[in-house]
Amino acid sequence: MSYDPGALNAALAAAVGDDRTLIADLRVAFMESAERQFDLLRRARCDANWELAAWRLKGLAASFGMSSLIAMADEAADSAPGDPRVLRRLRAMLDELSEG
Repeated sequence: MSYDPGALNAALAAAVGDDRTLIADLRVAFMESAERQFDLLRRARCDANWELAAWRLKGLAASFGMSSLIAMADEAADSAPGDPRVLRRLRAMLDELSEG
């Protein structure tokens, strides 16, 4: 699944206009939150913790209309805790996002 990191920039610009400093600050906050949820997924050993982190990631993605990340979070929520395939795909997606 390919991800367009520019979608985050577009969503932020639509929300706050042309204030590049605010966009940069919100981007950092978004990435920190996404990384926190990814870390919780990575460390989850039970269904409840895994699902909660996936749902939080989905909510974060939904706040910015990031449909690829929403779909990936849904896939994670439906997977077993610690699913290495899901974790690899999420890591790749977050890495692409952080480069954008």
